[in-house]
Amino acid sequence: MRRGIAATALVASLALAATACGSSDSGDSADGPVTLTWWDTSNATNEAPTYQALIKEFEAANKDVKVKYVNVPFDQAQNKFDTAAGSKGAPDILRSEVGWTPAFAKKGFFLPLDGTEALADQSKFQPNLIEQAKYEGKTYGVPFTTDTLAFVYNKALFQKAGVEAPKTWDDLRKAAATVKDKTGVDGYWGSTQAYYAQAFLYGEGTDTVDAEAKKVTVDSAAAKKGYGTWLSLFSGKGLHKADTTADAYAHIQEAFVSGKVASIIQGPWEITNFYKGTAFKDRNNLGIATVPAGSTGKAGAPTGGHNLSVYAGSDSAHQKAALKFVNFMTSAKSQTQIALKNSTLPTRDDAYTAEVKADPGIAGFQTVLPAAQPRPALPEYSSLWGPLDSELPQIAGGKESLDEGLGKAKTAIAKLVPDFSK
Repeated sequence: MRRGIAATALVASLALAATACGSSDSGDSADGPVTLTWWDTSNATNEAPTYQALIKEFEAANKDVKVKYVNVPFDQAQNKFDTAAGSKGAPDILRSEVGWTPAFAKKGFFLPLDGTEALADQSKFQPNLIEQAKYEGKTYGVPFTTDTLAFVYNKALFQKAGVEAPKTWDDLRKAAATVKDKTGVDGYWGSTQAYYAQAFLYGEGTDTVDAEAKKVTVDSAAAKKGYGTWLSLFSGKGLHKADTTADAYAHIQEAFVSGKVASIIQGPWEITNFYKGTAFKDRNNLGIATVPAGSTGKAGAPTGGHNLSVYAGSDSAHQKAALKFVNFMTSAKSQTQIALKNSTLPTRDDAYTAEVKADPGIAGFQTVLPAAQPRPALPEYSSLWGPLDSELPQIAGGKESLDEGLGKAKTAIAKLVPDFSK
């Protein structure tokens, strides 16, 4: 789960129009190298340069392959790939958000990678990440970067207040009040985005839907309890009120990195931006802990990240070259380089070298990965957050009651999974 990459629609559309042709119109000559098109959905400023440097390394070692790099705004990529693949004009490789895998695999857009060069090092990857790249028993992506949500806090402010990272949401409420009393700043600022509210559901042992039972559970008793806890953390001493504006994400992030709020829930994609803030000039001031637990006593946060997937519509020559490129980009050497440059989390254990773990952000987020909960292999799952992204700000802003907002979300979600019972 990452923020959309800032880019104008005009620039994006021109770039995609020029490069979306994939292997069907690659410009390859009979005697020349195979030209692959890779759509990368990473941050164009902070992350893309690292990938472009790795492409040059790959091309230097593989003279018969060229890689045409295209940075596609993350918030546009899913729909653009869906359209392009449906018309046989997709890129040969896509940096695919993990939640996109079931839908694209179901449509036949992704190539199964089991037994191919791309997955030659399968045993090196964290098993839960490989599992998340599967659909109906086949693997459709190689884990490229991973992420999850954590409780992120300002160590100096917590130490000044004499509090520790909370183990439960009740602990957080108490800690926030103490931080406010001792330091004068708010102790916690929560998000109204559905993705960030998932931790509250997992803490109650539930989710928006029960995929196995094929039932919508967004307004179940357990879900209401989780969302009730989420809602309660917008009011009280040291708890910042809900920001329901379009710029809420930026407001929360800016307040945290400048030391105006002591803790938030956030993912590792912001590590490099944390370090740019005045509060974290000393990187060791960045505290990272597992999200607080709910009434079940267990903590859980959504697993995010990206896989590299190969377009099933490419011809055999392009698929063979694409498999080699994916193997290179997901190798221990490449993943180590990516982690060191981009402060993102590797997906394979042998990439967590001593040098990589010297970054306190990476080391901290690695410790919370055991609490990361994979998403169900449901093609519609990622789209289920849409209705909640509409309703949760209304609830947090006091414009709807919890029951009313969840009721509306349930109606909308039921339309997305019409074969599920209510």
